[in-house]
Amino acid sequence: METLRERKKQRTREALLRAALESFTTRGYERTTVDDIAAAVDVSQRTFFRYFANKEEAALAVMDLAVAHFVDAVRARPPHEAPMEALRQAVVEGWDTLADAIGTVVPVELYLRMYRVVESTPVLLAAHLRHSMEVEETLARVIAGREGLDVDADPRPRLAVAVFSGVMRVTERQWHTATDHSLDAMRTLTVSYLEQLGPALTEDWRSH
Repeated sequence: METLRERKKQRTREALLRAALESFTTRGYERTTVDDIAAAVDVSQRTFFRYFANKEEAALAVMDLAVAHFVDAVRARPPHEAPMEALRQAVVEGWDTLADAIGTVVPVELYLRMYRVVESTPVLLAAHLRHSMEVEETLARVIAGREGLDVDADPRPRLAVAVFSGVMRVTERQWHTATDHSLDAMRTLTVSYLEQLGPALTEDWRSH
């Protein structure tokens, strides 16, 4: 059972996270300092560093939460599903609970605004892509485990995850440049692109 002290620490972390994201999305990432974030919550800089190693970690914290939600969804997929289907269904079905998972920490609207900041801030985008590579390795090992494969001996788990991750990156970029920045728009775009993956890889694109 969670203690009062643990709940207080969680509330402080979430308050710092909300303050950080609000400042990043209104003032800009580079113009926001750790002191600004700490002052918004009326705590010391030292308190901030108890919860986050730096600004970058705070900026990506909710995105990391969303990714962890997806990885857990992949792990929970029925064992009979083929790898690409498990990845696809984890996204499609996991979307229904993603808003709730994020909303317990920060407003979903703030998360989406921060997503756009990451896409347009080179240092954060680089960090996001680095994190994505780490997640790809985790997913490859999850898929390999589901299939009873040695991930270091059989390239298929890493190849499947790389293809899937490529689709997700295309979706992110298209959503970022679109006019509708809602969660529903991102979901619709993601589902549409995933449905086109098979035909794009196997069909002849030339018109006859």
